[in-house]
Parts: sequence; structure tokens; C-alpha cells
Amino acid sequence: METRNKVFIATSIDGCIADRNGELDWLYSVPNPEGLDMGYNDFISGVDAIVMGRSTFETVCGFDCEWPYRIPVFVLSQTLQEIPEAYKDKAQLVKGDLQDVVRQLNNKGYMLLYIDGGKTIQSFLKEDLIDDLIVSTIPVVLGGGAPLFGTTSEALNFELVSSQLYLDNVTQIHYRRKR
Repeated sequence: METRNKVFIATSIDGCIADRNGELDWLYSVPNPEGLDMGYNDFISGVDAIVMGRSTFETVCGFDCEWPYRIPVFVLSQTLQEIPEAYKDKAQLVKGDLQDVVRQLNNKGYMLLYIDGGKTIQSFLKEDLIDDLIVSTIPVVLGGGAPLFGTTSEALNFELVSSQLYLDNVTQIHYRRKR
């Protein structure tokens, strides 16, 4: 079976995934009265598991709602020693070289991975481990914050798969890695 590592994320026009204070409220700057999911449910139904970084995990744990995931969540961290007790049945800790982590998850049958969190996405890109990038751009310039992209040792070429306009304001672009 084919393995794929996919990103589904929103950015500001200036490429940030969180503002200077780590806040995400700007994501709701475009009115969405009908609660359109902008393709998220289709996306999440097409992945086997989520790999997220510690910061993203801590952000999700701080949401004022039930645990939002129905698929396995793996928290990638070199500093976290264990998953907090309240989340031990919801997430598992993974550590080590990204190639090894992906191989271990693939060997457990998780072939289609959702990669989430800025530093985690940047690390996967550095290792050329991202196959699909689905990026929704919210029409706001934050002027600073957590960037989606970092540096890579070489250019990574992607090709356009599709583009979509949501709510007459949000563009969503799906790119696939050219290998």
C-alpha cells in the first residue's frame, strides 16, 4: 500500500500559522455562519493517524471542547517524557529520527499520516517527508508570528493538484511533491 504524509493547515497571507502570542483567533476572521469545514472532514477521513508536535498537542489539549480526533494521535517530542494522564487514551508519544518514526508507524499499518504543527511540518519538510501540502490562506496579514515554512537544504518542487475558493475569501491550494 502507498504511504503518504499530508499537511492540512491554514496560514495568514504572510505565511504564519499562529500570531505573535501563539493565538489562533485570526482563523475566524472570515465569517462562516454555516460552519463550512472547507474540506477538513474529507481530508481527515482519508488519513490513518495524526503526527503532531508537542506545542500543537498542548494547544489542542487547551481547546474548550471534547477531544477532536477519532483516529490515533502520535505526539512527536524530544522533551515530553510522557503523555499527561488525562490524554493517555487519546495520544501516544513518539521520539527519534523522523525517518524511523514514519517507518515504525507505517509498519503498524498507519500509511496515510496527517502531519500537524509548525515545527513538525518544518522538520518533515527538511527531511523531504511531505507528499501533500493543503494550505488554506486566510486574508489577514499578521505581521509576525509562527511561520509555516522554515529553511530546507535544497528546493522542494511541488505541483498544483487543485485550488478552491471558500467563503469568497479563503483560498485553498493542494500541492503534491514532485519526485
